[in-house]
Amino acid sequence: MNPHNFFSELKRRNVYKVAVAYAVVSWLLIQVATQVFPFFEIPNWAVRLVVLLLILGFPVALVLAWAFELTPEGIKRTEEVGPNDSVTPRTGRKIVGITIALAVLAAGMFGYRLLRPNLMRNSTATATPTSALTSPPSARPDKSIAVLPFENLSDDKSNAYFADGVQDEILTDLARVADLKVISRTSVMQYRNAAARNLREIGQQLGVAHLLEGSVQRAGGKIRVNAQLIDARSDAHLWAQTYDRDLADVFAIQTEIARTIADQLQAKLSPKEEAVVAAKPTKDLVAYDLYLRASEFDRTRASSVGSGGAEGAKREVELLDEAVSRDPAFVPALCRLANTHIYLHWLNDYTAPHIELAKKALDAAARLQPDAGEVHLSRALIYYRGSLDYEPALAELALAQRGLPNEAPIPFLIGMIKRRQGKWEESIQRIQQAVALDPRAIPFISEQATTYLILRRYDEAAKTLDSALAWKPLDFGLAFLRAVVDMLWKADLGRWKTAVAGEVAKTAEPNDLISARLALALMERNYRAAQETLPAPGQAEFDDNGFFIPREWNEAIIARGLGDIKRANVALLAARERAATAAKERPGEARALMVVGQIDAALGRKEDAMREGERALELLPVSKDAINGGILIDRLACIYAQVADPARALDFLEEATKTPNGPSYGSLRLEQDWDPLRGDPRFEKIVASLAPKDTRP
Repeated sequence: MNPHNFFSELKRRNVYKVAVAYAVVSWLLIQVATQVFPFFEIPNWAVRLVVLLLILGFPVALVLAWAFELTPEGIKRTEEVGPNDSVTPRTGRKIVGITIALAVLAAGMFGYRLLRPNLMRNSTATATPTSALTSPPSARPDKSIAVLPFENLSDDKSNAYFADGVQDEILTDLARVADLKVISRTSVMQYRNAAARNLREIGQQLGVAHLLEGSVQRAGGKIRVNAQLIDARSDAHLWAQTYDRDLADVFAIQTEIARTIADQLQAKLSPKEEAVVAAKPTKDLVAYDLYLRASEFDRTRASSVGSGGAEGAKREVELLDEAVSRDPAFVPALCRLANTHIYLHWLNDYTAPHIELAKKALDAAARLQPDAGEVHLSRALIYYRGSLDYEPALAELALAQRGLPNEAPIPFLIGMIKRRQGKWEESIQRIQQAVALDPRAIPFISEQATTYLILRRYDEAAKTLDSALAWKPLDFGLAFLRAVVDMLWKADLGRWKTAVAGEVAKTAEPNDLISARLALALMERNYRAAQETLPAPGQAEFDDNGFFIPREWNEAIIARGLGDIKRANVALLAARERAATAAKERPGEARALMVVGQIDAALGRKEDAMREGERALELLPVSKDAINGGILIDRLACIYAQVADPARALDFLEEATKTPNGPSYGSLRLEQDWDPLRGDPRFEKIVASLAPKDTRP
């Protein structure tokens, strides 16, 4: 048979039509398998089996079409028709009709898949009003994902930390891929309750197109991990897999899931990213378990804006010390150990030489993996929080960001450093970048609002906090900071009273609540209420951003307000002794010295008070620290007011009103430190200059 006759015979026997129809039907079956199988948690191999069978069936269908022309009319042999006629003309027309119908259906499905993101954007925009709380689908990059907390299905419910650890490590692996946008751990931990999840809403709130959720079951030396990828714009299940492995394979599971998700989102991994994702952090499963237990303390601390955390951090250090003693090459544990020591130093904890211990852990990690992003991040923290050495810290953060492109604390720390340098707009921009990666991180949101407060941009601070309170209304830290906005902006204490007495007060840490109630009573000159606020001796030690406030100082202010001068002086002397001891323990610490100066001013020790206050400002001027430098100017003005040097006090006040983080309208109107200046025309003019221009709520 010559080629012309062969192709004519193919046409006459409807082989072409069968081939097209088979291809269309196969495509439809594959789409059904890929969309429906994951929903019923049918393993991925079943989808691959369907594809393989359809491929193998294609030549079989063509052979059958050639040989028999399978139709409802029966099997007809080729010799029963003419050489140029179709074997079964009516069947050929049926095949054409069916093929056209299937092709239209396939085209519709293909078009829907192409247009689905736009359709979802339109439907979401119609159904849900856009607000600061949600992100429209159009604003969500296709290569964006949030890894939600994995459900703990182990019989031992105390294994929840292990499920969190598996989820966290997958998140960390994905976060290393620069081609992806990955939401940080603090925000995703808000959605722990799997039963109550609304995936579309979560996608909107976090600003991502995709979500990964799953479960972990640990029993003896075995582990089962189930994971599924979901399009948050449509609730469509894109991929699912169950892994039943030995516990020792947990790292391989995490790596395999991260690679698969990156592939599903068509994200490109560089060779370096591929190597880092594939690396095992440790060979010691006991050390890894200790590391995961320590990480729970870190996650809890990161989700709060309260003043606590020291005790949890100390327990974290113990666990990490044990982990690295078992595996001295466990780099992530070494870096976390260094970071936790720096955190305790930042909290002014003197129970251990935290800076030296942090450097020791970092040096060990740097010898093993000098270019790791975690190593650069830890070194940046030592430069910044250990010695306020800004430029080296920024250089290290830039290096860290290359290896950890989705690590929200990195732009946040850059923003904090820029703020101390007085580079306000850069600071705001960097904090906003951090919030974009971790939109439910309350500490980030609080610092963003605080930056607006420092700049006296009260309206923006209020809006930032109102947006957060809309989804977390019972967070005391947020509610109290919102009350501070009204106090500083308008001298309005209404929200403050509600915060310390309302339902939200039940969520406060004890010392935070005592401090807030005490400050309110003093601003209202209600010394009886202030006295009742202070609890039993040994409690209510306050650390106001590094300015240690002995309990006896507050006792002295209250006694003086009640007219008991003798008791006030006794308390002031006790406060002075404790503050001086703290200053000696922190040589060169400007904030500790300023507190001593303020107590000396209250004691009437004019020369000592002025010398100590002026020395504190020399140690930490605004040029070195725009945050605390501004506070120190304000407090030095207080010292001059207290020692009856109004001219110098007003000179400093006028200077302070020109700098961020200086006095506000509310503080000058309400705080008792300024009582000696009230009625002075210069003082009243300064107060009037800071009065709110816009009194909208």
